[in-house]
Amino acid sequence: MKVIDVYKQYFEADAEFSGVKRHGVSVTLTATSDEGTIKYDVGISFFPHNDPDDFGISYDAYFEKNIYSAKGRRSKKKEKAFLDELRNHADELAESADGKIFWDKPLIEARLG
Repeated sequence: MKVIDVYKQYFEADAEFSGVKRHGVSVTLTATSDEGTIKYDVGISFFPHNDPDDFGISYDAYFEKNIYSAKGRRSKKKEKAFLDELRNHADELAESADGKIFWDKPLIEARLG
């Protein structure tokens, strides 16, 4: 099985889990290929981010949504379309968890893989 972060970026956020305020969120688009099948998942993970150097990701506030699964392999064309839809999927996940992502306040530059 091969797992690749197609996209990863951290943003300011607002949420609370396990009694802990979360001020940051990691947003990812992950491709997983295994035995001729490819799947793409959008994941978000809220983390405390209590100071500018605090990037300790806590996985107790992780949410994921599968957006594609089929026979085949990675496709740059599909990945572009998935990136165009990424924010909508991430916002749905955040909303279902009573959280908010501030897209206009990135904490790091986007990493593309």
